[in-house]
Amino acid sequence: MLRLNVDCLVLIFDELQDKESLYSCLLVNREWCRLVVPILWKNYSWCNVDEFNFFNTILSWLSTSSKKILSDNDIKLPSTTLLKPPLFNYISFCRFPETEIINRMIEMVLEKQNDNNKRNILEQEIYKLFISQCKNVKEFVWRTSQPLSLFPGASKCFSQLYRLTIDLDYINSNSLNEMAKICKDLNILSINNCSQDFPGLISLIDAQRNLNFVTICNNSNNINNNKKNCEELSKALTRKGNTINYLHLDSVNTIIPPSFLTSLVNLTWILVYNDEQYEDLEKIKEFQKYLAISEYPDLRSLNITGLLCFKELSMLIEKTKGNISRIYIYTINIANRAATNTGMLIKSIAKNCSKIKFLRTYLEPEDFIHVKSLLLNCRNLEDISFDNINFIINENDDDVGDELLNILTKFSPKSLTHITISGSWKYSLDSFDRFFASYRKKSLLHFYIEYHYDKYYITEYHRMVIRKYVDEGVIKYQDHI
Repeated sequence: MLRLNVDCLVLIFDELQDKESLYSCLLVNREWCRLVVPILWKNYSWCNVDEFNFFNTILSWLSTSSKKILSDNDIKLPSTTLLKPPLFNYISFCRFPETEIINRMIEMVLEKQNDNNKRNILEQEIYKLFISQCKNVKEFVWRTSQPLSLFPGASKCFSQLYRLTIDLDYINSNSLNEMAKICKDLNILSINNCSQDFPGLISLIDAQRNLNFVTICNNSNNINNNKKNCEELSKALTRKGNTINYLHLDSVNTIIPPSFLTSLVNLTWILVYNDEQYEDLEKIKEFQKYLAISEYPDLRSLNITGLLCFKELSMLIEKTKGNISRIYIYTINIANRAATNTGMLIKSIAKNCSKIKFLRTYLEPEDFIHVKSLLLNCRNLEDISFDNINFIINENDDDVGDELLNILTKFSPKSLTHITISGSWKYSLDSFDRFFASYRKKSLLHFYIEYHYDKYYITEYHRMVIRKYVDEGVIKYQDHI
């Protein structure tokens, strides 16, 4: 019988997508078993398993010295834990476990014991086990006070890290300093709960040769209770301005001075999520000031939630090279917001974003006239969403939304297949009908109307028009029947 060589078998096994097929291959012979076991443990080690037996298998690999430390501290492993290590070194195959998995393993051993000292010792020995056995880990979420970078084997374990998430509520500066000596090729760094400058964090950032994606997420309580500014962190990000292409800020109310924004000259993607429950107006003004004077010529994606700064965004867009394909502007607490310069933003997009495919923003009726130039200049648009914030309609006013519908009817490019409009503008039934009729020769894959409980003018007659075009197959999907 002709036998496939090992390389071919590995390629075939890697392509198998389901656990059952791999398990069947495991039982063919010893050679297949030897090749399949690493793949199974790599892909399925932490999902849909019998945790009790699985954790016992893991714990059986604890070193003799670790077992002695546990025994000396009256920490008893389950009686079902194997006395001798299994045939395969399973730990070397599996992905490095997340904190939640380590915690469940600890709970299985300690059961209902509420002893922080025992918990700390057991956690330490479990982490030592994984760090000594797992090589070249690519992604890691660091959410423990254990000094992982000081454990034996840390260099081989973490030297190839590509993505690292750190929670500064747990990690001290010394551990970060040691990680900086090991890990120098991070592409993605996520920083959680930074309430002050950490020298070790600065060293870690400075050590990276090609830091590409930075996320900074802060607990709002930490921000409000701590008045220290993370000036050194801002300076460290400034020093990496040439390599950072992606930036995600989870709050504008951060204690990190936003001056670093002007240094990110190669930024292509920015996401800002501002927590509107904890607003510091001075910090918002400062952030908006630096956003307005920043220059991101290669920007492709602009995403702003909870921050209405249409003028500043317009100024930012004016300095791009026309490569923006996505703009997303949204606020959650719409009832208490006010919008100005919304038309200025539309004009800036129309002038500078010919490649844009997705746009979500806010409009006032006085801005509808600018939508025409937007549709004429941005012929690659696929998805638009226009909502209203602070326009107060007079119940006796004419159908103010007809102007927008008529512009969409006459000037929408064929590529525009997803449309969302505000329900707080009045539309005549005739304009509604003409708008949908214009899509008989095009394709309207999705149509949606934003609902505002305090002002919503879509009637049952409007819904009847929508149903008519759904039945005809003009509208493929909608949310209003």
